Amino acid sequence: MLDLMIPPIVAALVILSIHAYLGLHVIAREVIFIDLAFAQIAALGTTVALLMGIESGTTMSLLFALGFTLLGALLFSLTRMEKSAVPQEAIIGVSYVVASAAVILLASLTAEGSDHLRETLTGTLIWVNWPTIGKIAGVYTAVGLFHYVLRRKFLALTFAPERVGNIRLWDFVFYVTFGIVISLSVEIAGVLMVFTGLVIPAVIAFLYTNRFGLALLIAWGAGTLAILSGIGASFYWDLATGPLLVCTFGVTLIVAAVLRPLLGIRPDREIVVASLELDD
Repeated sequence: MLDLMIPPIVAALVILSIHAYLGLHVIAREVIFIDLAFAQIAALGTTVALLMGIESGTTMSLLFALGFTLLGALLFSLTRMEKSAVPQEAIIGVSYVVASAAVILLASLTAEGSDHLRETLTGTLIWVNWPTIGKIAGVYTAVGLFHYVLRRKFLALTFAPERVGNIRLWDFVFYVTFGIVISLSVEIAGVLMVFTGLVIPAVIAFLYTNRFGLALLIAWGAGTLAILSGIGASFYWDLATGPLLVCTFGVTLIVAAVLRPLLGIRPDREIVVASLELDD
């Protein structure tokens, strides 16, 4: 049984490695549902590919997902405004709802529609193989290095946007890398797990600290605990891995929230920007 557990555990940890970092940006920007919208837009891309006779999980299917997420990146970068009658979160919500409806509508036109919808939501993590893990690890490493090289720019974009020139261009660059990650993750983990892996570890981290570096370590630690517990329980009780992982992450968040006041931890949210030392 251990041999069967190792690939999904490794895949989930690889996904967590970049999702935890991106999730901190999402929470700090207060655009909580943008990852869900991106995930559904990527799923729409794979659904369009399926409708055209392209099998899910193939390179061409992934390219369709990437193409759709690039359009999403353009939309969300153009709609970020400091003062607007329509908040960006509303546009994000509309994008998610329309993409979800389109996925259901288009999937109903294919013979594999019901299976595709289920895989879109819950993923195929349990069946992941080593070549796929190697592919996502390579892409995520490249994205991670790109963000590390430009870390001050991306941190300023999130925490001090007034310091960034040509903010829409840099927002587009950020969302392109975000979309690349989401497109790959949805193929394996599904929409629900993608949202969970981005948001919950970051929320747990910011419950305990306002320092970005420490928050990233906490997010990795909390996510690792949830992954090991969830996949272990999935194999032990023979339950669906994706949904159980989502529930395990939820339980981890509840435990973290209960422990925080008991430990006397009350981080000041306003110190986050000061702790980043953007001018170094």
